Amino acid sequence: MLSVSGLETAYGLNQVLFGMDFSVDDGEVVTLLGRNGMGKTTTINSILGIVPSTAGEITFDGNAIRTLGSYRIARLGIGLVPEGRQVFPNLTVYENLIATAANRRGADNPWTLDRIYAMFPELHSRQDSMANLLSGGEQQMLAIGRALMTNPKLLILDEATEGLAPMVRTEIWSCLKALKAEGLSILVVDKNVADLVAFADRHIIVEKGKVVWTGTSDLLKDDHDLQHRYLGVGD
Repeated sequence: MLSVSGLETAYGLNQVLFGMDFSVDDGEVVTLLGRNGMGKTTTINSILGIVPSTAGEITFDGNAIRTLGSYRIARLGIGLVPEGRQVFPNLTVYENLIATAANRRGADNPWTLDRIYAMFPELHSRQDSMANLLSGGEQQMLAIGRALMTNPKLLILDEATEGLAPMVRTEIWSCLKALKAEGLSILVVDKNVADLVAFADRHIIVEKGKVVWTGTSDLLKDDHDLQHRYLGVGD
C-alpha cells in the first residue's frame, strides 16, 4: 500500500533523511522506531508532503505522491494523528470531528460520529466542550477520531501514547488493536516497545536518517542487544 524508496529530506543545508527504504502492506501494522532526533517525524512529514523531500520515491495505493501537495495526499486516503495531537483548540469536540469528515472511497461501513463515540465514550460526553479544555488523553482520542473520520486506508500515528497516563495508554492500544482487526493499515511511532511488539507485524528501526534494521515482533522482542543499541531500552 505504501512504499518509500531512497527518500531524502533536508532542512536547508541540514540533511535529515539519507535514503529511507520501507513499506507498509495492506492491512499491516508497521512501526518506526529509534531514539529522538533520528528522523522518524521527518519521515512521516515527508510522506504526507508537509515537509518537501529532495529525492526518492513514495507511492501510495499505486499513486506516486512524493511531489503532491499535502491536501492531495490526505485525500488519497492517509489519515494523520500528529505528534502533540494538534486538535483545533477553539472548536468543540463535535466540530473537530466533522471538520474534515469524508468518505471519498465510499467505504461500506464508514467512520461516523456514532462509531467514534462508541470507541471513545469520553468524547461523546465531552462533545460540546472546547478541545483546549480536554485532558491530554482526551485530546489524543480526539486526534485519532478526527483522523478516522476521513475514512483513511492508512492511519499514521506520530508518538501515539507520548505523555499519557497508563490507563489512557491502555485504551489507545486497545483502540489500535481493534483497528488492526478491522484490516486498517497502520504506521505508528511510539517509544513503548513492549506495547508495540504485542500487536505490530513489523518494525523499522531508524538511525540518523537511515533504516538500520527491519524485522518481526518476535525478532525484536528477543533481541535485547538490538533494543539497547538503537532504542535505549535498558539504558
